[in-house]
Amino acid sequence: VRLEAVKRLVARVDCGSLIHVDRNAYSINSRLIGQQVEVRQYVQHLEVWYGQKKVEELPRLRGRNQHRVNYRHVIDWLVRKPGAFADYRYQADLFPSSLFRVAYDRLKSQYAGAVGCADKQYLKILELAAKESQGLVEAAIGRLVELDRAVSFEAVEALVLCGQKLAAPTAVRVDEVDLSAYDQLLDGEAAEMALAPRQSLKG
Repeated sequence: VRLEAVKRLVARVDCGSLIHVDRNAYSINSRLIGQQVEVRQYVQHLEVWYGQKKVEELPRLRGRNQHRVNYRHVIDWLVRKPGAFADYRYQADLFPSSLFRVAYDRLKSQYAGAVGCADKQYLKILELAAKESQGLVEAAIGRLVELDRAVSFEAVEALVLCGQKLAAPTAVRVDEVDLSAYDQLLDGEAAEMALAPRQSLKG
């Protein structure tokens, strides 16, 4: 059996949590910023090793000047430096679905004139998706949009927590969460939380 050819190289993780291989950019976990890693380049994928341990396996990009940025890799440092988001070169990669883009656009409209507020709110929502459940966060955004409620981190978080309580312990597909259950939350105290950002803006 012929062993697959592998090319080994050393790369430094830059301040944006990226490594550059063959003029292409790949994100890896932000905890490795500033560290040197070994990259093993195969025909179809890359392996990233640090301290004798494989920490990432990534599909290999073709061509030059391509990029593959996973929001879960970079969200920690972006939350610490939210001002970098507005001009972030790979901002488009930080919208996991069209609903996340809708949420950001609504936040920019709601916080028009308040510099940086929309970015901070969106990054907190994205952090919630990374640390809890992207599916539940997306469902929560969808429910707020459907009911024409103001989008905010607090409103999304409340709906996500509700969804976690309603999900069966054995459930493994978050996209099957019963969205109608969110109506109960929005009809109660959490509805006031969801409307709070809009009321404060009017004030």
